[in-house]
Amino acid sequence: MHSYNIVERGSPIQKAKKALILLHGRGASAYDILALADEFVSDSFYVAAPQATNNTWYPNSFMANESKNEPWLSSSVEIVLKLIQETSKVIPLTNIYIMGFSQGACLSLETTARHPNAYGGVAAFSGGLIGEELNPEKYKGSFKNTPIFIGNSDVDPHIPLLRTQESAALLKKMGAQVTLKIYQNMPHTINEDEIETVRTLFNL
Repeated sequence: MHSYNIVERGSPIQKAKKALILLHGRGASAYDILALADEFVSDSFYVAAPQATNNTWYPNSFMANESKNEPWLSSSVEIVLKLIQETSKVIPLTNIYIMGFSQGACLSLETTARHPNAYGGVAAFSGGLIGEELNPEKYKGSFKNTPIFIGNSDVDPHIPLLRTQESAALLKKMGAQVTLKIYQNMPHTINEDEIETVRTLFNL
């Protein structure tokens, strides 16, 4: 199971008015993903990134049967949810932004879809909702017009395009303002257009 290990930077949470939560990908670290904050925030933000045990949130593909990713998947969702809840004791949810890349992008979408609310924004750079098949019954509640960005390549080897599209459609039905951008022949990375789009959508 994952331990609650949070790496922080930026403004102390008690002094910040906004927060950015960043979720790293498989094989990466909280310190790696913190560099992404430079693209979006100033020092006035509280920035936090949880660290996955052994640098991996769950062992198998995000499209494997969920049982094959347990207990790590449930533990991952609990860690992210706890960080959101702890942060929201000081900073309103509408001023909390959640972003992730790859495995962290999938976890960003999955956690917020299981616990929808009026967040400041959710950005998934190469990600989709988790599970062998999407089960709409698993997700209850409304995003209350939360802006959600999903970006992906049309040939990503880890994140099938169809799952990205299905995820966007489901999140839209849950009341999110979804922006989906597909990039031709993009490698498994984050590009400048994605960053500029998220800055605009989230007013960062």
